[in-house]
Amino acid sequence: MTAPDALRAIDAAFDGGAPVLVEFLNSNVSNLAEENRGLSEALNAGIVLNDGIGVDLASKLLYGRFFPENLNGTDFVPWFLAHTTHRFRIYLIGAGTGVAARAAESLRRVAPRHTYLGARDGFFSADEQAAVAAAVRATGADLVLVGMGTPNQEIWAHTHLMTPDGPSVFCVGGLFDFVAKNKPRAYQWVRQIRCEWLFRLVVEPRRLWWRYLVGTMVFIVRLFRARFSS
Repeated sequence: MTAPDALRAIDAAFDGGAPVLVEFLNSNVSNLAEENRGLSEALNAGIVLNDGIGVDLASKLLYGRFFPENLNGTDFVPWFLAHTTHRFRIYLIGAGTGVAARAAESLRRVAPRHTYLGARDGFFSADEQAAVAAAVRATGADLVLVGMGTPNQEIWAHTHLMTPDGPSVFCVGGLFDFVAKNKPRAYQWVRQIRCEWLFRLVVEPRRLWWRYLVGTMVFIVRLFRARFSS
């Protein structure tokens, strides 16, 4: 889908009345889902949008066509909030201390017609997961932006927030750090040539070298196995 296509599809899902789970799939998330049943189940339960050049090349190799547009969460989520026909009560959870609150202020400037109820960091223990989810639901939010990294965000949202009377959820990865200016984005021309991954690797080599170097090779092997297996 293009961004307008995705906007219409997600808005239509919201119109259905049931909570909606929106997630983003890149090559790293695909690799993790191969080994993590909880993540795989969470992805299968949601609306999944394509993120990055890896899954774009996979689409071409497996199905003969590229995706019409790269729908990464960092660009798509603020754009969606600015253009959706709905007015949401939004709560943000994720990233380090104070980052989600600053991200809420940035999103309020981009999409001011929504109500931003509050924010908190994404660091809590496994024993606290249910209690944190209950506290988030108690805010009255009908849309929660969860930025705790894969697979934690998808599994936690699917397990603890996606109840019949619960809120809808966007799993947004590193969005809060970027919109709060806590981490730099690649230059626009770097994003246009699909090399933002390389920029991020240069900025955070210790954290990302395994994902982008080893993980990319793992994804390529999986991709060719899927393409050429009988």
